[in-house]
Amino acid sequence: MRSSIPAPLARRPRPRVSRLAGYLGAGLLAAAGLSACGGGNGGPPTLHFYNFPDNSGAIAQAVERCTAQSGGKYTIEYNKLPTAADGQRQQLVRRLAARDSSMDILGLDVTWAPEFAEAGWILPWTGANRAKATEGTLKAPLETATWKGRLYAVPYNSNTQLLWYRSDLVDKPPATWDEMIDDAIRLAKEGKPHRIEIQGAQYEGVVVWFNTLVASAGGSILNEQATAPALGKPARKALQIMKRLASSPAADPSLSVQMEDQNRLAMEAGTAAFELNYPFVYPSMKTNKPALFKNFKWAQYPAVSAGEPSHVTIGGIDMAISKYSKHPDLAFEAALCLRDADNQKVAAVKGGLPPTLESLYSDPDLAQSYPFHEDILQALQNASVRPKTPAYQNISIVISHSISPPSKINPDKTESTIASQIKDALASKGLIP
Repeated sequence: MRSSIPAPLARRPRPRVSRLAGYLGAGLLAAAGLSACGGGNGGPPTLHFYNFPDNSGAIAQAVERCTAQSGGKYTIEYNKLPTAADGQRQQLVRRLAARDSSMDILGLDVTWAPEFAEAGWILPWTGANRAKATEGTLKAPLETATWKGRLYAVPYNSNTQLLWYRSDLVDKPPATWDEMIDDAIRLAKEGKPHRIEIQGAQYEGVVVWFNTLVASAGGSILNEQATAPALGKPARKALQIMKRLASSPAADPSLSVQMEDQNRLAMEAGTAAFELNYPFVYPSMKTNKPALFKNFKWAQYPAVSAGEPSHVTIGGIDMAISKYSKHPDLAFEAALCLRDADNQKVAAVKGGLPPTLESLYSDPDLAQSYPFHEDILQALQNASVRPKTPAYQNISIVISHSISPPSKINPDKTESTIASQIKDALASKGLIP
């Protein structure tokens, strides 16, 4: 997922839920007293909203608007979490483990709902609240917020990658990964910009790449019950593609350390022909490189097999209600306001964050700011999600350590290693160092 670059951010090893008791030291118990709940002077209660640091002003505008619309029932206070996803999760986990009652509305990465639900930290959405949360919301974002058949959060925004390419270098965008790599190799032989920019560093971005390829090959990382690895032939096909790119002239020499913003900068430098990235690259290219922008086009993410759609892994933020909130009913009401159509449109226009409400993709204002809105909607309708399990952080580490650098991948051996280590991760046998 966020902030000025709405994309998945780096993740480092994190403690599992079973180890959270170790956090309950004096320092954390003191942390539970941070941020007064408000309303002590007889005024309306203050609802504390914890979310990623948004530099666009969209969230601050939504907070002000919803506070005003409450008619004096409550005031919302926007508390900014750290920039990186691991820091965001760490702060939420520690304070929830300490049963901090000063937390009300929580902005969760789309992979966190199962873990937080299993730990008993967030409340399910039921009855009228659930009906309002699901009405008109795209299926894939709702899936990220669902665990064991229950909705535990309301999707605030989504995110997905497109293929960005130079129309002065290729007549039409490649439909498959093989076509794209072949095009890049041809351009290299002609002495033209040819690189394919994608996230290959040892962090969440490379996991997103792998999950997208596995899903696009017709497979999944875990079985349907999330009790064992699935992988198999689709995973080996995904690994073959990653290995082929990394071993070809199409690969950026910095592939093994590249993240989303490095991909953006490389494309803007004029050395690349293709880029797999999030919509933030569009306004950046328009502002920074107007000459290149004239030929900066977009298309659907390349397929693994011709004639089959790609299934791009989505990101985004889901809003959950803390079990320890002193005002849960008001918090549900406020969360629904914060993610309503008006506020999602502002977040899309100001912050570049794709909405989760399907109706907004036909909104004329959004269409003007999002000329690629139809492709974003199509990608979200065909999207895949990352493995849904409370052990996701462990699994993410297993995968990122096994497939980065991509040049070291041995498809058969790597698939076997990932499967074995996922079994250990699901059995809580420890993290890969």
